Amino acid sequence: MTSIVEALVPGGKANPGPPLGPALGPLGVNIKDVVEKINAKTRDYNGMQVPVKIIVDDKKNVEIEVGTPPTASLVMKELGIQKGSGNAGSEVVGNLTIPQIAKIARMKKEDVLSYDLKATMKEVMGTCVPMGVNVEGMKAKDCQKALDEGKFDDLLASEEW
Repeated sequence: MTSIVEALVPGGKANPGPPLGPALGPLGVNIKDVVEKINAKTRDYNGMQVPVKIIVDDKKNVEIEVGTPPTASLVMKELGIQKGSGNAGSEVVGNLTIPQIAKIARMKKEDVLSYDLKATMKEVMGTCVPMGVNVEGMKAKDCQKALDEGKFDDLLASEEW
């Protein structure tokens, strides 16, 4: 029978302790090897929480699938901050540009329900609202409206989905 373990681990810094060790121990796999493989696959997401899925089959073969970190983590990494605003209505912790929003949207492409770049960018901006992050110097909600009105179409012409 195939077993699946899903966990949120720090990128490139997973360890055999919880949540991985206790979940993998009963499956009879070499935990150290699995952790090393996870760290190799998540190295690019250093400093972010990364969802991983570990699939162990009957013959103890291990397959590791790495998901995309949450949008909020990607926004914080892009801004170089540790956390969002605790008071989003009045405190602004950073400002993203449209190209930065497009970059995050492309990273999340596989995990969203949107069919195009603009719609995914609006989802990313929606994550910025409770975090107290502005986009192009305006509140994220206002920037979503501006995106709908075509104000950034010239910037997005060079962006590919």
